[in-house]
Amino acid sequence: MNRRKAVFSIFLAGGGVVAAFSGYKWVRMNRTPDLTFLDQHKTMIDDLAEVIIPRTDTPGAKDAGVGEFIVRMIKDASNRHIQNNFIDGLKAVESYVSDKYGKRFSDLNTTQQQEVVTRFRQKGRPFGGIAGKVEHRLLGKSFFTTLRELTVIGYCSSKAGATQGLAYDLYPAPTSAVCR
Repeated sequence: MNRRKAVFSIFLAGGGVVAAFSGYKWVRMNRTPDLTFLDQHKTMIDDLAEVIIPRTDTPGAKDAGVGEFIVRMIKDASNRHIQNNFIDGLKAVESYVSDKYGKRFSDLNTTQQQEVVTRFRQKGRPFGGIAGKVEHRLLGKSFFTTLRELTVIGYCSSKAGATQGLAYDLYPAPTSAVCR
């Protein structure tokens, strides 16, 4: 067989595989999201957020009501791509935990929950350089990136997070010096 024809055939087959996969991802991202899935998994979202910002001597993400904030933001303030990526990510976490531990995420102990979150954090890490920019532009943010961003925003904008976690003082204490 001619070498040019062989190289062209390999190139053509690779391009066909990439096109088929891209089409599959595009269809999955543009389908109508199942937003009732979010309501059914609020406790799992709460527990995932609690792993990111745990309770210590300050309130954690659960205490700040971050799970409800995340559900509301995904439903009301996100486009279809983000909604579908987030729901698919929750399903992947649920499936992974069920396969590996045979339990629900909420039933795992703290170290197991941290292992699961670490795995999905590494899995959702974008490529570096131009490939990462193209991936972000075409596929959007990963599940874990969206979860982490919404957790931090929800915690920092909640009353418990802002006043106790961040020690924000709405009215600063007066100084001893008098302004003239």
